[in-house]
Amino acid sequence: MTAHLQRGLGVALWRQVADGIRAGIANGLAGEAGRLPPEAELAQRFGVNRHTVRAAISALAHEGVLESQQGRGTYVRRRQRLVYPIGERTRFSAGLGDQARDTSSEMVGTAREPSTLWVATALGIETGKTVIRVESLGKADGVPVSRSTSWFDARLFDGIAELFSSTGSMTAALAGFGVRDYRRASTSIEARHAEEADTRELNLAPGAIVLVTRAVNCDLSGQPVQCSVTRFAADRVELSVEAPAPGSSG
Repeated sequence: MTAHLQRGLGVALWRQVADGIRAGIANGLAGEAGRLPPEAELAQRFGVNRHTVRAAISALAHEGVLESQQGRGTYVRRRQRLVYPIGERTRFSAGLGDQARDTSSEMVGTAREPSTLWVATALGIETGKTVIRVESLGKADGVPVSRSTSWFDARLFDGIAELFSSTGSMTAALAGFGVRDYRRASTSIEARHAEEADTRELNLAPGAIVLVTRAVNCDLSGQPVQCSVTRFAADRVELSVEAPAPGSSG
């Protein structure tokens, strides 16, 4: 059966084949042994040449989805994705729990900048007011799994970037400003192809799929303290949305 690719839409054929192989794996393409069909068979399936198939397989190998075994073929890596809960109290290290031996968050950039409409609305400030942007990278057992961009009202959290950099914990950084606890007020989730910064920081092939969350955190009085956009490597992390606890106002 030939899969139909969309030509002329700006998405490279090899990327479409890679996404097709990824979807095919979920539907049994690799069989019980986890071995992909030969390149010639995949080329016929997708209606492309073997060079395009080879580029797609190379990209998936780079992302950790596949591995080539000399003289045996190409196999699916039997690595279980991490399950990351999205709930009232979403915390990176606590969320991964005992799924990883070691978790860490590190700051990879920061800046002061005027707030955009979304950031201003999320934080309850006027558009254009100064905010502090913090870029961070989350790792599990040394493997990058998430890349986050967070914003804070500069009038309330001046110095939070330095505190986060020294503690490696956003919870600890907020506590340093008197926010002892906070709750997730809202989260939206979408899937898209990774952008250049995501491929570099998360060690992905160009065009890999990332799961993107937009979130707002509030203190216990309901005052917004942080908004963020987080990109998760889709082949490494599965997002699990938790139902609000009984009696919760969320």
